[in-house]
Amino acid sequence: MSTRVSTKKPIIAIIYDFDKTLTTTDMQNYNFIPALGMTPEEFWGETGKFSDRTGVERILSYMYMMIVMARDRGISLTREFLYQQGKSMKYFDGVLTWFDRINAYGESKGIKIEHYLISSGTKEIIEGSEIAKHFKAIFGCEFYFDPKTKLPVWPKLAINYTAKTQFYFRITKGILDTTEDTALNRKLESHRIPHRNIIYIGDGMTDVPVMLLVKQNGGHSIAVYPKGERDKVEYLYTDGRVNFVARADYTEKSDINSIVRLIVDQVCIAEQIEKKKQLLN
Repeated sequence: MSTRVSTKKPIIAIIYDFDKTLTTTDMQNYNFIPALGMTPEEFWGETGKFSDRTGVERILSYMYMMIVMARDRGISLTREFLYQQGKSMKYFDGVLTWFDRINAYGESKGIKIEHYLISSGTKEIIEGSEIAKHFKAIFGCEFYFDPKTKLPVWPKLAINYTAKTQFYFRITKGILDTTEDTALNRKLESHRIPHRNIIYIGDGMTDVPVMLLVKQNGGHSIAVYPKGERDKVEYLYTDGRVNFVARADYTEKSDINSIVRLIVDQVCIAEQIEKKKQLLN
């Protein structure tokens, strides 16, 4: 009796941080903070002071300060306003062509590549970005907007450093609805995307818990850095937190491009071996 071998394409999930991983600085720095008449140093400085003074968690602090500072300046912080703030961000070299290019490489190897984003930044801003269309799911900090005033009144979702790990598991299990907890916590015989088929790309400390988790589970973590600043992430490699460090350059001849292609090749070979095993059993 023959064993049925799956004909579905294997899936690789590439999970990204956003700020300083795909963009050159924090997303609020490009348009939102200048709209307040402030510099990034002033805004983030005030946010840090508020957190230290009140004990409010730092991600919740910046979300609160966005609401307060916009309100005090007569700015209507609507979803549409935030969406527009994502329109003119600066990306690292090659980002705009990266997604289609790596998808095509995966396709040539019989692999489906899916892109996901896990960010402590503002989801409403990310959704207005030029690259939002490439992600199967975007997990970021969200506001709850009053249906009448259209203004934010409460955090809908806040993602700090360790909370990123939850969304890693959502991605592997294929449970992308953030309100679905029962299925997320249920033990599964197999995951939609095997842990070994996960690639995580991030820029540093805020990504350490999830990068280490990905690496420990057999996936691949890549810490990226701006040109000339390798020393800022080198320790992540020497401490065993990540598999690779690479400059934040997504062009065709970059290290990231080469590393990810090699991982795709590895997954392709592993899947072929697995199919051979199934035929022999």
